[in-house]
Amino acid sequence: MSRSRRILATVLIVTTTLLVITPGRVLAQQRDKDVSSKATISVILSSDMQVHIREFYSARESYGATALPPGIRKRLARGKGLPPGIGKKAVPDGLRSRIRLPEGYEIVEIGLDVLLVEVATNIVHDVLMDVVR
Repeated sequence: MSRSRRILATVLIVTTTLLVITPGRVLAQQRDKDVSSKATISVILSSDMQVHIREFYSARESYGATALPPGIRKRLARGKGLPPGIGKKAVPDGLRSRIRLPEGYEIVEIGLDVLLVEVATNIVHDVLMDVVR
């Protein structure tokens, strides 16, 4: 093989190798950027808060709250937004005064459940099922 053909073959191999390797690196770098930009702080109800909430509702007189339909109830999950148009109620003042929440979070009643929700985005951070009576 002549010298010019060997050089051409080497250039083709190097170029092909770079084309195959580079997109993988670019995708990996992009994936790392996406993960770091979506990092969120996890806020949940502590076990003490959960005990306070459960005790409050067990001591409270029942007012006939009803469960949500199963399809809607499944959508009340951590990390998801509240479904549009869902009827949420603020928890009673007696409970709100017992629990300290970080700025920008609230506890709401939805059906029989109590949720910790981020106020600005309506993202659910924690769910206590079958608490409200």
